[in-house]
Amino acid sequence: MPRRDNLRRGSRRANAPPPPKRRKPQATGWRLWARRAAVWGGVFALFGALVVGISVAVAYRSLPTYAALKSSQVGQTIVVRAADGTEIVTLGPSYGHWIPYAEIPPVMKDAMVSIEDRRFRSHFGVDPIGIARAIYVSLRDSEGPRATSTITQQLARNIFLNNSRTIGRKLREAVLAMALEAKFSKDQILELYLNKVYFGGGAYGIDSASRKFFSHPATDLSLEEAAIIAGLVKAPSRYSPTADARAAVRRANIVLSAMAANGKISPGEAAQADIDAVRLAPEEGQNSARYFTDWALPQLDILIPDNLEPIEVWTTLDLGMQRAATGAISAHTPRGSQGALVSLDRDGAVLAMVGGTDYVNSNYNRATQAVRQPGSAWKLFVFLAALEAGYTPNDRVVDERVTIDGWTPRNSSGRYSGAIDMRTAFAYSINTVAAQLGNEVGFGSVASMARRFGITTPVNTMPSMVLGSSEVRVIDLTRAFAAISARGAAVEPYGVKRVTTLDGEEIYRHRSEAGSSLVPDYVAAGITDLLQTAVSTGTGRAAQIGRPVAGKTGTTSSNKDGWFLGFSSGITTGVWMGRDDARAVPGLQGGTAPARAFAAYMRYAVARRPVEKFDTELKLPEWQLEPDDEAYYGDPDDYYYVDDQGNLIEPGRPLEIPGDPMIPRDTDDEPPPPGGGLPPTAPPPQAAGDDFLDQATGRGAPDPQRPRGAVPSDPRLRPPPGSRPSPGQPIRPTATPAPRPF
Repeated sequence: MPRRDNLRRGSRRANAPPPPKRRKPQATGWRLWARRAAVWGGVFALFGALVVGISVAVAYRSLPTYAALKSSQVGQTIVVRAADGTEIVTLGPSYGHWIPYAEIPPVMKDAMVSIEDRRFRSHFGVDPIGIARAIYVSLRDSEGPRATSTITQQLARNIFLNNSRTIGRKLREAVLAMALEAKFSKDQILELYLNKVYFGGGAYGIDSASRKFFSHPATDLSLEEAAIIAGLVKAPSRYSPTADARAAVRRANIVLSAMAANGKISPGEAAQADIDAVRLAPEEGQNSARYFTDWALPQLDILIPDNLEPIEVWTTLDLGMQRAATGAISAHTPRGSQGALVSLDRDGAVLAMVGGTDYVNSNYNRATQAVRQPGSAWKLFVFLAALEAGYTPNDRVVDERVTIDGWTPRNSSGRYSGAIDMRTAFAYSINTVAAQLGNEVGFGSVASMARRFGITTPVNTMPSMVLGSSEVRVIDLTRAFAAISARGAAVEPYGVKRVTTLDGEEIYRHRSEAGSSLVPDYVAAGITDLLQTAVSTGTGRAAQIGRPVAGKTGTTSSNKDGWFLGFSSGITTGVWMGRDDARAVPGLQGGTAPARAFAAYMRYAVARRPVEKFDTELKLPEWQLEPDDEAYYGDPDDYYYVDDQGNLIEPGRPLEIPGDPMIPRDTDDEPPPPGGGLPPTAPPPQAAGDDFLDQATGRGAPDPQRPRGAVPSDPRLRPPPGSRPSPGQPIRPTATPAPRPF
C-alpha cells in the first residue's frame, strides 16, 4: 500500500502542471531614478568625452611649434631714452634670458612644482583629484569656487587666454592644457612655464625675476631665493619682496614647507633655510622722470597707431636738468605742500618735468593734470592785450581806488601809488591798474589773448578774471611764457623726438615747424620789457641768476598757490607750489619759494648756454610813429581824432556834436548844407567845449563829478584796437605828459 500510494502521488506529480515562474521584482522609487541617472549619465559622459576629444584634437592641430611658443611675448616692450640716449626706463614685459630645462636649478623646479602643482608629473593637464578636493573644501567652508589650475593650465592661460573668471574661459583653458600635454613633454611644459610665468614688476620668467630681485641670473638661484620666486606666482604684487618683505618671507616659508611635504627637501633643510638673510637688489626708485614718461608715452597712440612691436622711444628729456629740477622742487617746496615744474626749450621740447615731490607716494602729475588759479601771473595776458591795443611800457597810468561793476580790487600792499608808468605797475603787480586795463581793452579781449597763447581750460570774463581767477595748467601757462621768449611765435610742447624698432629702424621723427605769430613784434618786445623789469626790480627779484631773466610771479588769495614763470637764454620754466587740498600755505608767495626754485634750476639749465640779451626795443607800427605835427591828430581813415580846431572826428567823415559833447549825434537824416557841404578850406564848426577837451587831453583837473579811476563810457575816447593814436600821449601837445586816463 505504501508503495502504491507513493506511486499515486508520483503519478499525480508527473501529471500536474509546472508551477509558475517567479518574476524578478521591478525597481521602483529611487532605484528606478538611480538606474536612469546612471544610464543617462553614462550617455552624457560618453558624449562629453567625445566632444572633449574632438576639441583637444582640434586644439592639438592648431598649437604653434615649441620654437614659436618660446619666442612669443605678452604685451609690448618700450625702452624710453633721454635726449642723450641714456635709458630712462623700460616699460612692458621684461623676459630676461631663456634658461633651458637642463640649466634651471633643481631647487627652482622643485619649489615651483611643490607649491603650484604637486601632481604635475602624473596628470594629463587637468588634475581631477585637485578639482574634487577644491570642491570639497569649498562646500566645507561655504566659500566660492577655489582656484585649481595646474601648471599646464596656467601656461595655456598665459600664452593663449586672458584672466577673466568665466566658465567658458576655464573650459578653453582645460582643453588647451590637455592639447599641450599631448603635444609636448612634461619637461618642455615646465621649461616654457618657468621662462614665461609672470612674477610682478614687469618680470616674465625666472631669469628676469632673479635679475630684478637678486641682481644675478636664474642659474645661480639658491634654495631661499627659489622659494621667494616660486611664492610670487600666486599674487605677484602682494608677495613682492620689494613691496612687502614680511609677506614675501611668510610666503617663501610656505613654499619650503610644501617642498618638505613632497619630499623634495628634508625637514631639516627647510628649518635651516634663512629667508631673512636673502639680500635683495637695491630697487631702482620710481624717480621723477616717470612724471615725464607718463605724459609723453600716451602720445604714441597718435604718433604711431596700431604698433605692437617692441620699440625704443627717444625723448627730449635732459637727465641733468631733470635732476636739477627735482632737487629744486624738493629743496624749496614748503613742508606739507606739493610742487611742479615744466621747462621748455625754445622750440617746445620738454627739457624737464616734475609733477610732484615724490612719484612713489603720488603719481598724480600736477604739471599736466592739475588746474589751479594763477593769481597775478595771469596779468601777462592783461598787459599783452593792452600793449596790442596801443599802450607802451612808458605810458602813464594811475594806481588808485577803482570800482568796476560793483567789484573793487585791492592791492596786496593796501596802498595806492598814484601816477606811475606801465612798467612799474607790472613789475610790482598793481591790481588796480590791471583791473582798469582789463576794463578798457575788454575782458573778452583778455580771455581771447589767453586762448591765443595756449590756455586750454575754461576762462571767465568777469572783471576779477584779470587777477587770475580762471584755473590753468602749469604746462599751458609755461607754454604761454615760452611764446613770449620766442618773440611772439606759438610754441607747442612735445616730448618724443623719434621712435625706432629695437633693430634701429626709424618709424617716427618729430618735425619742428616755425610757430605762427601770435602778436606783433613790438607787442612781444613790450611785454618782455615788462617781464624783465619784474625780475630786476619787482616782485620776482628772487629769480635773478646773474644773467637776463624775464618772468612774473603769481600768488592767489590766502596763499593757496604760488607761481613763478620766466625765461632766460631760450629756456622757459614754470614753477607752481601749493597743497592738493587747496588749503592755505603760510608764507607762500610767488616771489619766495617758487622764484627761488626757479633760480636754483635755471642756474644749472642755462650754465652752458650763451648769455642772451632780450629784444625790448619797441619798433612801433607806423600809426604810432607819425611826424610830430600829426602824432596828436592822426589819419581820419584810421581812428577817431581831434582836428586842429578841437573837433572830435569819426573815421572817414566829420562828426558834428552840438550840445552835450559826450553824446554823439547821428547826422545821416539831416539835410546837407547848401552847396553840398562845407568847402574844403572852411574850418568845421567846433563840436566840443573847452572843458571836454581839457578832460580828454589831460590838460585840465579831473572832473569832480567823475569817480577817480572810472573808465569813460564814451567809445570815442577809446579807439578800436589796432587803429588808435599812441596811448599815453595827450591828444593835444602839453609841456609834460599827463598820466594815462582810463
